Amino acid sequence: MIGKNKKNISDGIKIIYEDKNILAVNKPAGLVVHSDGKTKEKTLADWILKNYPEIEDVGEPIVLNTGEIIKRPGIVHRLDRETSGILLVAKNQKTFLFLKEQFQGRDIQKSYRAFVYGEMKDDKGVIDRPIGRSAKDFRMWSAQRGARGAMREAVTEYKVLERGNGFSFVEVNPKTGRTHQIRVHFKAINHPVVNDSLYAPKRDKALGFERLALHSYSIEFSLSKGKKMKLEAELPQDFKKALKLI
Repeated sequence: MIGKNKKNISDGIKIIYEDKNILAVNKPAGLVVHSDGKTKEKTLADWILKNYPEIEDVGEPIVLNTGEIIKRPGIVHRLDRETSGILLVAKNQKTFLFLKEQFQGRDIQKSYRAFVYGEMKDDKGVIDRPIGRSAKDFRMWSAQRGARGAMREAVTEYKVLERGNGFSFVEVNPKTGRTHQIRVHFKAINHPVVNDSLYAPKRDKALGFERLALHSYSIEFSLSKGKKMKLEAELPQDFKKALKLI
């Protein structure tokens, strides 16, 4: 089943699908999913609390070292600030736990779209490289020699959809859910994601992007009765414009 946009929100958040148990939104690039306790900017969690106050206590909050409690109403997974696309929200605790179990069991299929630097040689492939902490920057992760700490399994499948003018447009299907996995893996094979200021800071901005060229395109999961549901977040305008340039 493919969910369709039902309602537009004036601040840029679009509802892709909604029923009594789940909410799927298309998160715009630049929006943080939830607070880290340090910044006061508006977050997706704030929008959820404003529009769905009844699910305030659904999910699992974060308790900081200071004792501050960060609400994560119904949020089962997250996207980086600069990544756009589909994100699931559970509207009750039973659904939250059901979805959480699927994520932990790797039963949920997520697909991304990305523009990367360079015209990739192979039409498809698998990046199977463990990920650890970067030795250079605490904010970063690494799938290369010199990474610190425990190395965690990380597998990413990809397929090239378009290539040209020194860039590739790829479908990316991560099989594990490590932090920054897609960004780290494509950097490791010398095809970093376009406009990645953290993992490719010396690369020129390209294809008109003012943010990371990564979009969470679709997600497939099981409903409580065993039926599968697939939801998609259409490509944003900057992706559509970039496609005309390669």
